[in-house]
Amino acid sequence: MLSEVLQSVVLGVVQGLGEFLPISSTAHLILVPYFFCWKDLGLAFDVALHIGTLIAVLAYFYSDWIKIFDLAIDNLKLKKAICNNSLSRGRGIMYNRNLLWFLVIATIPGILAGYFLEEKAETIFRSPLLIAFTLAFFGLILYLVDRRVQHKKTLGEITSLDSIIIGLSQAIAIIPGISRSGATITAGLFQKLDRVNAARFSFLLSTPIIFGAAVFKLPHLFREGINIAMAVGVLTSAISGYLAIKYLLKFVQKSSYAIFFWYRLVLSLAIVLVYFLK
Repeated sequence: MLSEVLQSVVLGVVQGLGEFLPISSTAHLILVPYFFCWKDLGLAFDVALHIGTLIAVLAYFYSDWIKIFDLAIDNLKLKKAICNNSLSRGRGIMYNRNLLWFLVIATIPGILAGYFLEEKAETIFRSPLLIAFTLAFFGLILYLVDRRVQHKKTLGEITSLDSIIIGLSQAIAIIPGISRSGATITAGLFQKLDRVNAARFSFLLSTPIIFGAAVFKLPHLFREGINIAMAVGVLTSAISGYLAIKYLLKFVQKSSYAIFFWYRLVLSLAIVLVYFLK
């Protein structure tokens, strides 16, 4: 039991950081047990980790979601009190009054990809060499887009086209190593969102996807019941996820995403090395 608790602490931290940093939580949850020859803790534990990251994103963005829903309701009621199609969050963040609907649009491709490709994602997409390739290749795309595209747009200026493109990028992130946050941040940057707003939209967009993934697999949790390892996994993924959101948003205010490309490149090389040594 002690070894399972220790494993759950490590995997909880990996899930929390990997879900929101552009490094692929799925890839890391495959690779860590692969490197250390750990046994699979099962689908119920996977659900527990998703619940932890859901708690993290809701805890950080609960006031944002309230205001996003308020904007949508005001818009439906045709109220005229909203200026410039946006609302201030109080920390310099401006939200388009249609943002809720843009998030709905962006969520649809991810839902369809999960529904039709989940089985492949759990089997043939889990090859270490495929993960090594996707980590390096899509990390390079993030690096190039971050460096070469001018990104000045805010979430007050986001459009339906932006949300469609970001949503499509989220759909391909079902392949381990691409990274859901990495793909959506890259697409946001490509659509000229600034670094902070690209990350913020990515995190807001993660909420319904994580919620859906947790609910879809919830029966596994009910069947197996909650044990100490699962509770520890929820706690550690929630704490690490919250900290990942908080400090990434602070980090990209002053720095680029380059460090994540270099991390992904080094990790991909390590995967190839370990694979052929084994």
